[in-house]
Amino acid sequence: MFSYMRKEIPMRYLTILVLAACVLLPVSASSGKYILEHNAIATIELPKPVLTSEFSIEKVLHERRSVRSYTDEPVTLEEVSQLLWSAYGITYTREGLPEFIRGGFKTAPSAGARYPLEIYLVAGNVKGLLPGIYWYVPEGHVIHRLADGDVRQDLMAACLSQGFAGDAPVSIVWSAVYERCTEKYGERGRERYVCMDLGHSAQNVYLQCGSLGLGTCAIGAFSDDALKKLIGMTEEEEPLYVMPVGRLPGKHKK
Repeated sequence: MFSYMRKEIPMRYLTILVLAACVLLPVSASSGKYILEHNAIATIELPKPVLTSEFSIEKVLHERRSVRSYTDEPVTLEEVSQLLWSAYGITYTREGLPEFIRGGFKTAPSAGARYPLEIYLVAGNVKGLLPGIYWYVPEGHVIHRLADGDVRQDLMAACLSQGFAGDAPVSIVWSAVYERCTEKYGERGRERYVCMDLGHSAQNVYLQCGSLGLGTCAIGAFSDDALKKLIGMTEEEEPLYVMPVGRLPGKHKK
């Protein structure tokens, strides 16, 4: 059978067929159990994160506040990169790590290194980035564009008409694949550990915003179904959090 196929189909045609199949394959974060797949329009490599700044961690902690109003200025792709890295970026890789660690240890701790979170970006006003919905993949520090267009007003509607979700240049959205934790820890993984992981990741974003001179405020009140549909989450995911991010309007009161 295979000998017959080699005779009848020229190698150049086989090559074209293989390449075409590869184009249609969905992107995934990694191999292994409970790893998501999305059909991506494009993949964007993010700038490398910066590991130093003029702000001490003590200063950022002291000045951390929730901010619900922002200027009309855009944020930059470099700032987006820094925010996503702070939320869930990889800081350590080593050969032979268990498959569930999914690429390496990250900026936020995770119970049993199960890393149940998935992170998305709703971009509306970013220098160097088209408006749309993006999926952050720590492996490779890239974002995959899942949908085109400025959907900030739809995000605001999903967040029960909280205006600052529609005004912010970008919003970071968290979801969880609970099975990554419950597989090992049972219901304790669902009831406690995933929430702890979310808190670690979101606080990193709060502190990174402080270092970058940006403001944010976490949103937990939203329509689960509307947010999940808007972002294009998979069946395995449950939405957890939305954090709009923008520039501070003048000198913010502490």
